[in-house]
Amino acid sequence: MKKVAVIGSGFSSLAVSCYLAKYGFKVTVYEKNNYLGGRARQLKRDGFTFDMGPTWYWMPDVFERFFNDFHRKPSDYYELNKLNPAYSVYFDVLDYVTIVDNIDEISETFESIEVGSGTKLKLFINQAKKNYDIAIKDLVYKPGESFFELVTPKTIGKLHQFLSTVAKDVKTTFKNKRLQSILEFPVLFLGAKPSNTPSFYNFMNYADFGLGTWHPKGGMYEVINGMVALAKSLGVEFKTNANVESIVVDNKIVKGLIIDKVIVKSDLVVSGADYAHTEQLLPKQNRQYSENYWEKKIFAPSSLLFYVGFNKPIKHVEHHTLFFDTDFDKHARSIYDTPEWPEKPLFYASFPSKTDDSIAPKGKEAATFLIPLAPGIEDSEELREVYFNKIIDRLELLTKQDVRADILFKQSFGINNFIEDYNSYKGNAYGLANTLFQTAFLRPKLKSKKVGGLYFTGQLTVPGPGVPPSLISGKLTADLIKKYEINL
Repeated sequence: MKKVAVIGSGFSSLAVSCYLAKYGFKVTVYEKNNYLGGRARQLKRDGFTFDMGPTWYWMPDVFERFFNDFHRKPSDYYELNKLNPAYSVYFDVLDYVTIVDNIDEISETFESIEVGSGTKLKLFINQAKKNYDIAIKDLVYKPGESFFELVTPKTIGKLHQFLSTVAKDVKTTFKNKRLQSILEFPVLFLGAKPSNTPSFYNFMNYADFGLGTWHPKGGMYEVINGMVALAKSLGVEFKTNANVESIVVDNKIVKGLIIDKVIVKSDLVVSGADYAHTEQLLPKQNRQYSENYWEKKIFAPSSLLFYVGFNKPIKHVEHHTLFFDTDFDKHARSIYDTPEWPEKPLFYASFPSKTDDSIAPKGKEAATFLIPLAPGIEDSEELREVYFNKIIDRLELLTKQDVRADILFKQSFGINNFIEDYNSYKGNAYGLANTLFQTAFLRPKLKSKKVGGLYFTGQLTVPGPGVPPSLISGKLTADLIKKYEINL
């Protein structure tokens, strides 16, 4: 039985481990931290529970497909609830748009804001659904080995959608800036500006309005717990506090890992850790991509996060609440064009205790705040404090309530933490942006071109950033290993 060493224990690493164990490999996962889950970790404090990483559960069909591959279903491991409302978006003082859980009511909301937009929205989402079906059935489950994976009768008919952008299509169809912002928002899950994202990716609007927003009771970490339980049932072993110092290569063939100065032999190695960092673990002649390569890539944003315990419920907010009361494009420019701290940042807040009574003590509120930032910019405690005050001031102003005196505690997590805890290139939070020239076969490869037996998975490779793509990435990598290694 061939041995596979998997570096990291995030969503993609757990997924690849499960599939490889199913295919008959002996799999051991090595995690540098003292917990499993990678960026999808959990913070527990004073009776509060926070997801420190992903907080959105979108594309439930991808999770179902993953578990179905093992004759399981998500409900075997966690309780899933559809959120209604899905989220709300603030634009001014007590002035917000609420997105519910069905397209008919969402269309009525659009119509109330812009005459004629309700009908346009249904047509827009119907087109997005067609793209979603093509993406899920024909594209994202392809390993990115060749351009020709993208060429199917269905995708040829969509070629023009790769020559326009989401932003252009949205602004052509909808004139109201609020509606434009709501429709452009899902593209942020792909890590790119709407103005740089091909029109085809409007399938994320179907993921939003069509499939809805869900919440696993207890938080997203319950998904990690479920995947770990599944992996263990398949025979996967886990080693925490196991920091990989280098990848052993002999005659261009991987031989194992060095962990705590000890060689751990393995027939194959899969890295779900940061791709750029993983290559630094290799001898220079065995690296596929130079520092200049990574420097030229468009990365998805990093984030400044705050985990806050409040001594009372927060009013006028939903489980997921977006604060778009400042200039969307200006903030985006501070991330992608001229990397700097945004003067007036947009931000996102999660209040999961609104719908999940297991998250916070009775009568209190758990909140996570997120400000998207350019990776690689300066990070300091002083800057974090300045921006925490900015968003709390805005929260109080927009929701017309005093909350500062009710803060029991706060904990921050920013660029420096992403680098230190996850070896993240420039402290990016979401991997590589899905732009036209960073799609499919144009992304860093799942299979090393220079080292036999070395593979990659995760959000810096195929198919892209986000939790569902990470699950898919794990399957793609495992299937490549099955294709190239199982009979050797």
